[in-house]
Amino acid sequence: MAKKTSLLSQGLIALSWSILFFFLGSYLITETWTWGYRGKWTNIHSYLPYKERVFTEQELARYDGSDPSLPIYLAIDGDVYDVTKGAGWYGKGGSYHHFSGKDAARAYVTGCFQDHLTHDLRGLTAEQLKGVEHWKKFYENHHTYHKVGRVHHDPIPENAPIPKPCKSATKQKP
Repeated sequence: MAKKTSLLSQGLIALSWSILFFFLGSYLITETWTWGYRGKWTNIHSYLPYKERVFTEQELARYDGSDPSLPIYLAIDGDVYDVTKGAGWYGKGGSYHHFSGKDAARAYVTGCFQDHLTHDLRGLTAEQLKGVEHWKKFYENHHTYHKVGRVHHDPIPENAPIPKPCKSATKQKP
């Protein structure tokens, strides 16, 4: 006598095989399990709860990649991200090391990597402020970098001059 299986169990078996073939097909075609998607949702840190740390500017400066036993952090507009997996870029001697261990939001959009390594966004155009938001989203949605906290900045004095445009600014890509 043949054993009967319920419609529910047959449906679960079919669903299991479909899921298996979906991911296997993805890996065979794109060499990734997620059809080439690499974003926030493939980063395990998106799912793990974390206690947000609050850094002072001096504390954040310790995480600039010069000490290999510490992670590498950078901040943009107050949000601090762990970029340790990009140590080749952000570590000592890397192309973007000047961003490590500080909030250099202004330099992201002005291209001035000597004088504008500051969080001071006063005097930027609306388009430049959109650029800062773009970079925040870049780090927030990155597949390997993740947010670890915020940096507390000392208030900018009202009479402090707005950083002057620099002549050595790197041209922005269109």
